Amino acid sequence: MAARVQRLSRSMLKTLRDDPADAETLSHKLLVRAGYVRRTAAGIWTWLPLGKQVLDNVSRVVREEMDAIGAQEVLLPALLPKEPYEASGRYEEYGQLLFRLQDRKGAELALGPTHEEIFTQVVKDQCTSYKDMPVILYQVQTKYRDEARPRSGVLRGREFLMKDSYSFDVSDEELAQSYALHRAAYTRIFERLGLDYRIVSAVSGAMGGSASEEFLAPAAAGEDTFADCPNCDYAANTEAVTTELTTVEGADQPPLEELDTPDTPTIDTLAAYLNVPASATLKNLLVKVDGEIVAVGVPGHREVDLGKLGEHLAPAEVELVTAEDFVDRPELVRGYVGPQGLAEHEIRYLADPRVAPGTSWVTGANKEGKHARNVVCGRDFTVDQYLDVVVVEPGDPCPKCGTGLRLDRAIEIGHIFQLGRKYADTFGLDVLGRDGKPVRVTMGSYGIGVSRAVAALAEQTADEQGLCWPEEIAPADVHVVAAGKAAQIELAVEVGDKLGAAGVRVLVDDRQGVSPGVKFTDAELIGVPQILIVGRGAPKGLVELKDRRSGERVELPVEEAIQRLTR
Repeated sequence: MAARVQRLSRSMLKTLRDDPADAETLSHKLLVRAGYVRRTAAGIWTWLPLGKQVLDNVSRVVREEMDAIGAQEVLLPALLPKEPYEASGRYEEYGQLLFRLQDRKGAELALGPTHEEIFTQVVKDQCTSYKDMPVILYQVQTKYRDEARPRSGVLRGREFLMKDSYSFDVSDEELAQSYALHRAAYTRIFERLGLDYRIVSAVSGAMGGSASEEFLAPAAAGEDTFADCPNCDYAANTEAVTTELTTVEGADQPPLEELDTPDTPTIDTLAAYLNVPASATLKNLLVKVDGEIVAVGVPGHREVDLGKLGEHLAPAEVELVTAEDFVDRPELVRGYVGPQGLAEHEIRYLADPRVAPGTSWVTGANKEGKHARNVVCGRDFTVDQYLDVVVVEPGDPCPKCGTGLRLDRAIEIGHIFQLGRKYADTFGLDVLGRDGKPVRVTMGSYGIGVSRAVAALAEQTADEQGLCWPEEIAPADVHVVAAGKAAQIELAVEVGDKLGAAGVRVLVDDRQGVSPGVKFTDAELIGVPQILIVGRGAPKGLVELKDRRSGERVELPVEEAIQRLTR
């Protein structure tokens, strides 16, 4: 079957020599410079012809692998009524991330950030019996989220292309099978795309459900941090790294003692004043959880990961206290808060597992200019709930084998959840079971960032010259470059047509009046896997074939080059 032959003389392509002024990441710089995307507004991007071809190639791979597991493609609206999201509670949970609007009649609508609610309603309308199960539905759809700081080009925009799929089963065992099907499909998708990726444990957060795993593409531009163990197969998003709670056994501890510690409102000033390590102190951070003041305790040498805390407490909203929150609260002394006595004032105390029963601390005495030592967990204060909330650091013990963990940055490209019955409960999604009685359906949710995958590939595969696409998703298989003379252009077009007729996708640089140096620079920047140069050897019927990734060059007769490229 003949393939497309694109001639640059007839293509809308404008490359740039300089990086965009606002670009911070490699993918942002190169996708703009190579003419793949164009900024329309903050966080809003136009996909130009070459970029649209790459985007479509990623979507094609995703669709092929989803179809292979029996998934059925649908297309849900992006413009949605608010009522389903109010029913699930997410209309308010999304807060300012949700684009809200009204139609001419005053009805409130939203631009879809994700579609669990609508998929659930579709299946409730269409499926009535266990005989209709299992069902896997998916779509490739634009999603909308009003990011406060859109950045990194297409990596973090206010609209983005995503594949989201949903499985519907009548038992937890069948849900596990649907989950496994998706997990295997995702590994095939990312391998075909040529991505270096890791599968890591994750937290479900506002999505709900039990099992949750992320597919991460290691890259310096990544906004996610993940931990992996050099000694075993453990890998997790840092928000999902756990610490085992162990009770400390030992001799009787000395009694609690209050100390005068003037001008020591921080851990550093306290540790210096008492000449103790920061690790011996207990840091107590005050936050508001849906407006309620809550204290969070961690060892003084560690920091509270607010993102991790928020994921644990989702869908509740977590924010730091302000000076106003201390007004008319004499039991809360800024800089001198301790866990002892908080329960008397009905203030919940959450703590990291390192604040284990039996451990002894130096901490605030809840009095201005005073701290207390020998404050023992379980004796002088109790913990209402243990949560892993510290910022994970390199060398923290692996939860599986105890070896020190490594940390790396990555781009999230996929996320799979066993949702369970959260949305089925909300919308009363039941089908007739095998025993003739209603059965509540259980769900899975599975997402792939299609546009993010393009950026992740650019981050991982680019070199100093420009983009360097894997064959599966490149906009062409071969970039034929005519050095400049009329005879060379004529031969380049002829070779391009022969390759196209043989089913090879071809980009032909047949532009007149453009120097060979500019053409060669553009070919490196655009990043097609094979570059065929029609230059000095053209009168002798010779061309030069260059592998874009390895840089290997070889001079060949025209027909031999065509044969090599059509194998």
